[in-house]
Amino acid sequence: MTAKPVKVVLASRNEAKLTELRRILAASGLSVELVALPDGEDVAETGTTFAENALIKARAAAEQTGLPAVADDSGLAVDELAGMPGVRSARWSGRRDGTRVERDEANNALLLAQLDDVPPERRGAAFVCAAALVTPAGVERVTHGELRGVLLTEPRGQAGFGYDPLFLAGGQTRTNAELTAAEKDAISHRGLAFRDLSALLGEILTA
Repeated sequence: MTAKPVKVVLASRNEAKLTELRRILAASGLSVELVALPDGEDVAETGTTFAENALIKARAAAEQTGLPAVADDSGLAVDELAGMPGVRSARWSGRRDGTRVERDEANNALLLAQLDDVPPERRGAAFVCAAALVTPAGVERVTHGELRGVLLTEPRGQAGFGYDPLFLAGGQTRTNAELTAAEKDAISHRGLAFRDLSALLGEILTA
C-alpha cells in the first residue's frame, strides 16, 4: 500500500511560485503534498536578510496551520546597485496594486531605468534564495542558492516571472524567461536552495 503523502504548507499564495516548487519537490522523489497558505493576513517581512524573512514566513505558516512549513525569500542582487533591490525585489517599484504581471513589469521598468547608462561589463547580478523549513515541533533549517548572470537592456521571453526576462545566467544564451521550466529549475537559485531543503525535509519527515 502506497504511503499517503505528507502535507506541507508553502508560506505563499503566489501560484507561479507554488507551481515551481511543486515541480522541484516532485523531482526530489519525496512523498509530499505541497499546499498553499490559507487566506489570511500576510505576515510582515521585517528581516534584513533573505534568511530572516524566509524564517519569519515559515514560522508563521507552521503556527497558523499546524503543518510543517516551507518558505523562501528570494530576489535580485545587482552589483552596480550595491546588492539592491535585494530583499525589496518584489516591491522595488513601490507598486502594490494591479496584477502580479503588472507589478513585475513596473519593477523591471524601474530597474532598466536605473541601469540605463551602465555598460555591459558592469551589469552583473545574482538571483539569491534562502529556503526555510519550520516544523510545529520547532525544528528549523535554512538552505541557500545563488545564480550569477548579467542584466540585459530589454526584456526577452514570456515564461518565468519577476526579473526573469532581464536575466541572462552565466553560460546561457537565453534569459530565464526563455528557458523551459525544467531548464530553469536545473540552474535556478530557488531550485538549488529547495533541492538542498528537500534532502533535509526527507530526513526530518522520516525520522
